[in-house]
Amino acid sequence: MGTMGLALPWEARISQEQCHKSYENHKGRRVEPTETTPGVSLAAANASADDSALAAACRAGDLRAFERLYQLHGSRMKSIARNLLGAASDAEDAVQDTFLKIQRSIASFRGQSSFATWSFRILINTCYDARRSRMRKKEVAQDEPQENSPRPEPRAAVAHPALRLALERALSQLTRHQRDVFLLYEVEGLRHSEIAAVLDISETASKNTLFQAKRNLRQMLEAPRSSAAEAR
Repeated sequence: MGTMGLALPWEARISQEQCHKSYENHKGRRVEPTETTPGVSLAAANASADDSALAAACRAGDLRAFERLYQLHGSRMKSIARNLLGAASDAEDAVQDTFLKIQRSIASFRGQSSFATWSFRILINTCYDARRSRMRKKEVAQDEPQENSPRPEPRAAVAHPALRLALERALSQLTRHQRDVFLLYEVEGLRHSEIAAVLDISETASKNTLFQAKRNLRQMLEAPRSSAAEAR
């Protein structure tokens, strides 16, 4: 199978010779079945095996494994980065930086979490770094406008533009942690177990943070409507 020829910075850093050598090492290698606990589906076991195989191939420097990782998760990564950073160009840069970091630090992956979760955690931290860098630049340039808050892109479009604008303003007033959990759960559709793994928190903390975020959003969105009713 030929390479996809993705125009990503990390592609040039992996030699074709290393790629073919890795492919020969992994081609035809039988993946031993993993132990599963009662109730774990065959699909889940296969997904775990595929994840482990992908991690091993990436660790060996197989370019096709990095391409496969991009095929599987690139779109979701861009969507998450877009919601956390607010601009498509910033999201593209964050995903590019994430794949560079994955390539450079793949040797440190120990399998405590799934390879996909580990990759998403790197993406989240990259977005955090980008936000901090942007804040520092704006602190230096005091005459520049304040930081734009992330604009969520929910699966179902908000019917009324005024309601969408009110939601965006309310989201910008949440704490960073509340906003991130809300976006990952409500916009990106991640489960609490996935959010916990990506943000390195407990599932209980994820659920509590989402509850607090929704409560705060409800209060902020209901306040303007109450004021408008009293004015009438």
